[in-house]
Amino acid sequence: MKYEINSRKGYHETMIAIYKLMDKGEANLSVSELKKLAEMSVAAEKYEDEVLGLQPKKIPESIVEIVELKMFENKMTQAKLASAIGIGQSKISDILAGKRKPDIPFLKGVYKALKIDGNFLLEHL
Repeated sequence: MKYEINSRKGYHETMIAIYKLMDKGEANLSVSELKKLAEMSVAAEKYEDEVLGLQPKKIPESIVEIVELKMFENKMTQAKLASAIGIGQSKISDILAGKRKPDIPFLKGVYKALKIDGNFLLEHL
């Protein structure tokens, strides 16, 4: 059964349920709770995009813009990103500042760590 949100009250109740499940920690959730969490999250995102208008005002047009957006969404600093993908922080800083072009290790790292679409990365090289 597909989970749907049809009102602000339903959205609010869904978000409370999502936060309660998240507070338990992923490792402590049953398979059914994980499935329910995933379904509620998708429905909440759809409601936010379509009803509340919480989509980004500007769609990323470059690798730097998508990386910065994903870092923001994941509350990730350049230092955390550097650690996650095994690249020096100065290299990350140079790439994001436009002083250096993204290379294969960087692209592979942000693809895995930030779950950026590989097609987007290839199309914007």
